[in-house]
Amino acid sequence: MSSSRTIIELFYDVDSPYSWLAFEVLCRYRNVWNIDLKFKPAYLGVIYSSDLKLLSEYFGVPMFQPSSLSEKDSLNAMHFATVVAEKEKKGDTLEKVILTYLSIILQCLSAQAGLKAGLSANEVEEILTLSKSQPIKDKLKSVTEEALEYKCFGLPFIVCHVNGKAEVFFGSDRFELMAYFIGERWMGPHPNKSKATM
Repeated sequence: MSSSRTIIELFYDVDSPYSWLAFEVLCRYRNVWNIDLKFKPAYLGVIYSSDLKLLSEYFGVPMFQPSSLSEKDSLNAMHFATVVAEKEKKGDTLEKVILTYLSIILQCLSAQAGLKAGLSANEVEEILTLSKSQPIKDKLKSVTEEALEYKCFGLPFIVCHVNGKAEVFFGSDRFELMAYFIGERWMGPHPNKSKATM
């Protein structure tokens, strides 16, 4: 294991149940592996649109994303998560909010997720107000574009930075390969249980 900490960026959207799996496992390994875990809220709708455009051109099939947002669309939830990520007032608040969102999945419960994660009603109100602001919309767009620059085509999308080299992993089933790349040991989805039995 190298002495310098590996930066791992998790690009996620609460609409993706696979993001939840990646989030849970990486949080479990945050204190097992020599890593700094960075949460990067991105918007899956734009990422899918980019991939659909390429597929449409290649196959010659007119594919499009509906212009009206579905009831389960995560845009508002991801604006909320972007505000929390930007504020970083409490070290574990973002993790709790993400976990709560991912367990609830529906963006209409933003306030309830914030309250359940331990934010005060005033903090939740401030975050909800900020989540509708242009700077937050721009930030979410910027992080989504960053994911697309890595050739992201779905979420979760994980970028590991080791010795100036970035390696990307898609999905929630690549942890063993990720561990190999960063020079760490994969002990299954429950590393603390594995350590206890050694």
